[in-house]
Amino acid sequence: MEAVLDQPVLVLNRLWQAVNVIGARRAFALLSRGHASVVHHHEDDFRIFNFMDWMDFSQSNPSMDVMDQVHTPRITIRLPRVILLAYFDRLPSKELKLTRNNVFERDKERCQYCGGVFKREDLNLDHVIPRDQGGKTTWENIVCSCIKCNSRKANRLPHQANMRLIRKPVRPKWRPVISLVLGTRERERWKDFLDLAYWNVELED
Repeated sequence: MEAVLDQPVLVLNRLWQAVNVIGARRAFALLSRGHASVVHHHEDDFRIFNFMDWMDFSQSNPSMDVMDQVHTPRITIRLPRVILLAYFDRLPSKELKLTRNNVFERDKERCQYCGGVFKREDLNLDHVIPRDQGGKTTWENIVCSCIKCNSRKANRLPHQANMRLIRKPVRPKWRPVISLVLGTRERERWKDFLDLAYWNVELED
């Protein structure tokens, strides 16, 4: 049961917008407290169940997949794949933390000077305007650079080193919460609820 209860469940806010992915254990807790309902969809049929009705539905429509059901001493309950929150109608935070991995994610592991794609361990983070010239550690002043380009640029501005950025660094507009954790199976299962363009990090205005 442990592995089943760790499976991902998509969370929709009250406006049916995808806002998070949580484990099935937490989803059941929200359902049992009446804070969410199950959204069950098959082809073009969408139905909403409270927890008691979902238990009844599970008995009359058992799943054939053992990883799609939870056994209790008395009954077997189908695993919810999508839940709808009863009260929450906000969207996730638009702020994305400025970390090394998030910069690599934004720049797609591509050196922003030569355009080459490298393994993360072969990339550095470069301050476009060097710190000793007043450059700050911000999204708009940090880019991926390969070791060769980083050494060539050194402690200079790009034009001083006869180098140009292939793309102006910008702050990602949306936190890619869901796109980072989705596998192919989840993308297919939740495709009716996800606007993937919404969850992708936008690099252009």
